[in-house]
Amino acid sequence: MAGLERYTAVLRLFSQSQSEWTVPEMAERLGVPQSTVYRTVRDLVGENFLEMASEARYRLGSVFIEFDRLLRLTDPLLTAGSQVLQEVVAQAGAPCVGLLCRLYNDTVMCIADATAPGATFHSSYERGRPMPLTLGATSKVILAHLPARRFNRVVEQWPEARSAAFRTELLAVRRAGLCVSSGEIDADVVGVAAPILSKAPGLLASLSLVLPLELADEALVARIAAATMEGARRIEVGVALIAGEESGPPAAFDVEAFLSRMRGKQSR
Repeated sequence: MAGLERYTAVLRLFSQSQSEWTVPEMAERLGVPQSTVYRTVRDLVGENFLEMASEARYRLGSVFIEFDRLLRLTDPLLTAGSQVLQEVVAQAGAPCVGLLCRLYNDTVMCIADATAPGATFHSSYERGRPMPLTLGATSKVILAHLPARRFNRVVEQWPEARSAAFRTELLAVRRAGLCVSSGEIDADVVGVAAPILSKAPGLLASLSLVLPLELADEALVARIAAATMEGARRIEVGVALIAGEESGPPAAFDVEAFLSRMRGKQSR
């Protein structure tokens, strides 16, 4: 290991299942000399990326809390989307969970969520938790809008994405500007997601609402789809304004066309 890699390799050892490490444990896992790990840990402790948990054991340091606050205050997607997320959840009129997620490497990561009164379930999309790109409306609506070169690279990593049927599904999602899925991530829930597209480099995101399957009749899903797509467009406009870009008004959602597509799927 050399340069930045030796620092990131150590930091990525820390997880929910193992939040504390000793230098010998790190060296064994990474397959490098303890002296190398010791110098790396010393540097990370000096900048508060790591801190002592107990004698000879280390955990992640408080600098991540500082950076998390800074991200919450300055991230354009959060700045433009947090209030919209709350409003869309309130407009749903149903016990649902709203999610604001973005592309993260070759995964999708939730950056904000909101829960409506009466919602008794929890989504697996938790803030900061990487999720697969190929499952769930929240992720697939992002995957459907990846540039071709990056999409092909992702397909090589996720075998389930190689089938012709899956590609056809994503093409339909891209054309509709909406994805609806059921039970792909969490059982007994339906996800409704719209993409958030931006000219900003690397910013590809989604706004989604998740609700219990037992409540997801045609009329409710259509209403939530309309609110989700309108919310996503509002966030796009907000991100563009923050970036100093010109953006038109949010496009209207065609409820009748959406219902027609849903009926077509059910009849096949």
